[in-house]
Amino acid sequence: MKLETNSLSLLTEALERMEHGFAHLPDFHPATDTHSMRRVLLEVAERMQDNYPYFHPLYAGQMLKPPHPIARLAYMLSMWINPNNHALDGGRASSQMEKEAVAEIAHMFGWETHLGHLAAGGTMANLEALWVSGKLNPGKTILASTQAHYTHSRISEVLQLPFEAIPCDHRARMDIAALEERLRKGDVGTVVATIGTTGTGAVDPLPEILELRDKYGFRLHADAAYGGYFVLVDNLAARTRAAYNRLGEVDSLVVDPHKHGLQPYGCGCILFRDPSVGVLYKHDSPYTYFSSSKLHLGEISLECSRAGASAVALWATQRLLPMTREGEFARGLASCHEAALRLYTQLHNDSRFLTMYHPELDIVIFAPRAEKSSDISRLSAELFEVAASHDLHLALFSYPSVLLRDTWPQIAFDGDVVECLRSCLMKPEHLEWNDQIWKLLMDSADALNR
Repeated sequence: MKLETNSLSLLTEALERMEHGFAHLPDFHPATDTHSMRRVLLEVAERMQDNYPYFHPLYAGQMLKPPHPIARLAYMLSMWINPNNHALDGGRASSQMEKEAVAEIAHMFGWETHLGHLAAGGTMANLEALWVSGKLNPGKTILASTQAHYTHSRISEVLQLPFEAIPCDHRARMDIAALEERLRKGDVGTVVATIGTTGTGAVDPLPEILELRDKYGFRLHADAAYGGYFVLVDNLAARTRAAYNRLGEVDSLVVDPHKHGLQPYGCGCILFRDPSVGVLYKHDSPYTYFSSSKLHLGEISLECSRAGASAVALWATQRLLPMTREGEFARGLASCHEAALRLYTQLHNDSRFLTMYHPELDIVIFAPRAEKSSDISRLSAELFEVAASHDLHLALFSYPSVLLRDTWPQIAFDGDVVECLRSCLMKPEHLEWNDQIWKLLMDSADALNR
């Protein structure tokens, strides 16, 4: 196996093109000790071998997707400038590229007008969404499901806003009856709908939540950090598709380009449907905005310094792979979903395994079959290790027993959680590698049962 290096020659060509733009400046040659740099860089290369092969199709564990080569190259190219997208002074070109790239993301959800920008990741993006919600609904409670990302409870604590978790149904989606029961008590300012939980890829029932918003008048935020890009996919189940069809009706939305958007870490995106919330960011600075009267991205962001390189990489990727339902990017996501469905079917038809439910996106949860949940947990941990020894890398996932009692009625549950195996098939190549993944999984299961 070889790392992709063919594209590196393009970087030299692009650097020479960029250099022409500064040819009028006096000569300046920064000192570089290439001998010492080589020694250290090769040491870094040795140290970096102590990683899982996240870039390879046989890595099917955590949600780690390699950036597209164009994103890597554009990011590296921008590093010779190192722009800061806080103010136009720090990144004129990259700030414009950020606005264009973010507008294309907003367009995926049907928003022709919006307010938004890139952030360091989903946590910072969700922080901004809940900060705005808190400004508009001061002191009121934030609700999210028990399977929502833990960051929402932490953010609420940072913002000093009350937070409560709403139970889920047996498919890890927010329970609508439980949500309405809590809403009847009043004092709810924001409901967070998770569009693709990081645990199972579950999509909360957004159409029903929107109906409750009409009835109870809360602010609705969609945490689509993981699943947002699946709005482009045409092979989703009807109920999942129904949620995506209404996604443009939420008040704010987060999507992470560094998950399915083929970007390096960290690159999140926060979007608001109503641009007037920008007034909440207003502040005065005596030094940051001295050369332009135009709107700065730093004026609509809680973060100050932000990597312009992230915007450059995202813009380049979207230029190569437009965010359209008919394009190559969408077909790649559809392949991820198809790979998950295929692996689920194989596992479901094999008596040695337990499965939960058809994957809504590209995450499959399964476990070795046993009579007691404690034995399932033990076997899952053992299979995780054996599979890794066969170069198939999965992930472990603790799932609440209460959500499995209806799905696995034959199991004796002797603990609050069950350790399962989790596979994120988020590389398009996972579909064509399905046979090899399945063979390695079978070899691992056979080795476990010897």
